[in-house]
Amino acid sequence: MRETPLSNCEREFLLLAIAHKKRIDGRQVYDYRRLKISFGVDRGCCHVEMGHTRVMAQISCEVTPPKQARPTDGVIFLNLEMSPMASPSFEPGRLSEYGVELNRILERCIKESRCVDTESLCIMAGEKVWTIRVDIHVLNHEGNIVDCASIAAIAALSHFRRPDVTVSGEDITIHAPEDREPVPLSVHHLPVCVTFAFFDQGKYLLVDPTEKEEKVMDGKMVIGMNKHREICTLQMTGNMLLLKDQVLRCSNIAVVKVAEITEIIQRALEQDSKARSSGKKFGFAESLQKDKVTINEMDEMVVDVKDAVDQAREIIQNGEKNAVSEVADKVNMKVTLKGPGTGQIGEGGPSTWDVDEEDEEEMHPAAAGRLTGQQLRGTAPVEPVVLSGDSEEEDTVTLLSEHLYTEKLSVTKLATEGINLSSAIKLKSKKNKSLKSGHTPKKKRTERTS
Repeated sequence: MRETPLSNCEREFLLLAIAHKKRIDGRQVYDYRRLKISFGVDRGCCHVEMGHTRVMAQISCEVTPPKQARPTDGVIFLNLEMSPMASPSFEPGRLSEYGVELNRILERCIKESRCVDTESLCIMAGEKVWTIRVDIHVLNHEGNIVDCASIAAIAALSHFRRPDVTVSGEDITIHAPEDREPVPLSVHHLPVCVTFAFFDQGKYLLVDPTEKEEKVMDGKMVIGMNKHREICTLQMTGNMLLLKDQVLRCSNIAVVKVAEITEIIQRALEQDSKARSSGKKFGFAESLQKDKVTINEMDEMVVDVKDAVDQAREIIQNGEKNAVSEVADKVNMKVTLKGPGTGQIGEGGPSTWDVDEEDEEEMHPAAAGRLTGQQLRGTAPVEPVVLSGDSEEEDTVTLLSEHLYTEKLSVTKLATEGINLSSAIKLKSKKNKSLKSGHTPKKKRTERTS
């Protein structure tokens, strides 16, 4: 899969930010990204994070015949793996031109700088030597793989322990780690690569470029150096020309950066050795940050259990008192008077039952206006309502104000005594009978008590 190119807008934005000495991740021009080094449970396994670029190095060893040109020297083999897991532009199974270039830079920095004493790897001259294999796996590519891979390789070599060997005549005995303590490699110095990216024909300079910055740079220079200010390798790539002063300036910057990185590596090695010697937990799991949401673990806390029983009893007693007070508050609920003849306990609300209007009127006749205020209070007697007429159909009775009241009632009396519907209906029926001459009711049609 081909690498996704940057758009013109992104390219112009990056170049304009670099011209103003600003970077998209907020770093300064000569700043490295956050560097984290962690070691696995097995010796020789190292994981390095530089920003979002992640590289893992694994060291292994085996006994092989030496090379004919160097019968007393061991062999160091370095292999770089760039799988599509790190970037979709990497092809599986084989290295691209970029991968071959990185592999050669790492070989010159680590192997040809003779940072590891190869003569100490000889078991029997001309017959048996140790072959140290360095496998570097790129887990995620976000720029500057060379620096991250060189740190992982040299840290893994310093962390590795080979089995002890006993030679008696022509017999070679390789002791297991349970029988004898493994032997560390003889590492003379720690070479580290520092990458510089140039823009606008060397006018602008950056340290530790990201992936997007690598796509817009004119060229780069890689300097392999140790803390003793010894240059182990130097390589320049790209279509640009640099002056002698620019090269010297980059070497001076590399001296400072290499010293800082070497101190981080040594500190990580010391912390791992202390954890292993003191019996504490170690490995990749212990190197994870425990202040993240994705980590289901927290630091150990010192808990005083001397007064735990008394504290538990106090908590239980306080809980029971709180529970009793809550129950008492629920039992001693206040009755709220919404109006004359009504009452409410607690919080009320509209009825949620599915009731028809007719049923609701029968259940609550006061809402339909069929009972007086005295009947609601239980003080007025209930009289039957008699409807009569000369036809089979019922008469329609219209109640007017002059029919309802035979005397003038004040507003206060009307509010206290209410309206007697039965008396008003009888008065209306008597007037209808007086208007009709010679008419007598046949029979009582309906008798209903309200």
